Amino acid sequence: MIDILFLGTGCMQPTKTRNHSGILLSSKKENILLDCGEGIQRQMRIAGIKPAKITRLLISHWHGDHVFGIPGLMSSMGADKPGTKLYIYGPIGTAKYLEHLFQSFAAKDIIEHEVKEVKSGIFFESEEFQLEARPLKHSVPCVGYSYIEKDRVRIDEAKAQKLGLQGPILGKLQQGEDVTFQGKKIKAKEVTYITVGKKVSYVADTVPCEGAEQLAANADLLISEGTHLDDIKEKTAKFMHLTVKQAALIASENNAKKLVITHISQRYKSNAEIVEEARTHFDNSIVAEDFMKVSV
Repeated sequence: MIDILFLGTGCMQPTKTRNHSGILLSSKKENILLDCGEGIQRQMRIAGIKPAKITRLLISHWHGDHVFGIPGLMSSMGADKPGTKLYIYGPIGTAKYLEHLFQSFAAKDIIEHEVKEVKSGIFFESEEFQLEARPLKHSVPCVGYSYIEKDRVRIDEAKAQKLGLQGPILGKLQQGEDVTFQGKKIKAKEVTYITVGKKVSYVADTVPCEGAEQLAANADLLISEGTHLDDIKEKTAKFMHLTVKQAALIASENNAKKLVITHISQRYKSNAEIVEEARTHFDNSIVAEDFMKVSV
């Protein structure tokens, strides 16, 4: 199960109901923060999430509404749980920006961290999942991200029970190894099945581009910015953002299963017209709100 918690769903200026950008993806031991706008650690406290639980920080780009919360978060993490390490990923220039950031104030208790700049493709892989980056097209270097679970082999419990299988022998079968039990050869494929891994993608600030389409392709959950409605698309294009319609079309045309619109402009006081525009072009669409939870 992959759990998504929206900590900030607003745009350049926060509102009474929408904080600056920040999304927490949690799966097993991983707590991955996608962007860290101003006030995110306060949002985490309200949601009952301790900053020290964050394992990785994925930065889409270095505009302030996506990064102004970083120094506070890293200071709190260092104070709460010294000795751990935060892994930080971001576009080209991330290491320089972080260095300058910590030179701008009397930095204290900053958590140990490791920075990796990413462009495109897989940049982290474990036995359970991989992280991919794709370039987006914004006014500064920007990348979007996919969290992709690996396919898992499961034991068909009904078949295993019928054959009397238990204990270590199940582990061998799950690893694809054929076994002999009570004089009978049992093939792994006869008592196992594949659970296809889920894909969650985050399309941050961008105009329509190939990278956004690659992130959306076959995603179980696509989280995408949709800053404005399409009636002011010229203004949206000027600032190099997506309209709600464009986000919905990216989801529809690339076989995404579900779309969540975020990065909403402060001009919109209600979700109703945003939902209406999104569902006109992609039915399985919802609009994010601060503290909303989604699982896949």
